[in-house]
This record gives sequence, structure tokens and C-alpha cells, in this order.
Amino acid sequence: MKYLCLVYIPEEDLTRVVGEAGTACPCEGEAWVEELEQRGQHVLTLSLEPVRTAGTVRIRNGSVSAEEQPEPAQREVLGGFSVINARDLNEAIFLASQLPAARAGCVEIRPVLNLRPA
Repeated sequence: MKYLCLVYIPEEDLTRVVGEAGTACPCEGEAWVEELEQRGQHVLTLSLEPVRTAGTVRIRNGSVSAEEQPEPAQREVLGGFSVINARDLNEAIFLASQLPAARAGCVEIRPVLNLRPA
């Protein structure tokens, strides 16, 4: 089963991970990804740029509104995500606990719905 690991970290840590040109810097997470890849459990990992580079879109009563994202109000922001393969939620929790970013923030783990017909 696939699980989405949403990595929330303090905004100041996120700005250290993303370089000036918007490229991800090498980090401890690479070893975690490599280990999962060797076991066939890694699907995808992406880091996100700081919240100040984001935008928000809403549709209300048929009208679209878009706005730039203000500075984050919360201490931890979504910094990236990974999709992994695990037998069950317990294994997904164990694998996510090995992710170095969990030491600075937290990792939310959610099963991915398979919307394709079987």
C-alpha cells in the first residue's frame, strides 16, 4: 500500500534547505531515500520552496480568487513530501520515523486512496 508522508518543519529550517536559486541542497534525507529505494519502498520525494513563494486559489459561488501566500502564521510549514510503499500503517510509521526531518518537525502519514477500478 502507498502512504504519503507530509513533512512539516519550522519555516527557518525550510529556508536553509532551499538554496538561493530554488534548488534543494544535499541533506540527510538522501540516505533515507536511497535506503528505501534499495528495498523497493520509495516512490517519490520532493522538497517545497518556502511558503512566501506560494499562492492560494479558492472558488466560491463560481468566482475564482487567487492570492499570494503571506508569511506563515504557524510554527511548522509543509516542507516536502514522500510517497512510500509499506505493508501497513505501522510499517509506514516506522519508515517515517527514520526520516531525519522528523527530528526538527513532524511527519504526517496518510494512506493513499487508489481511485482506479481494480
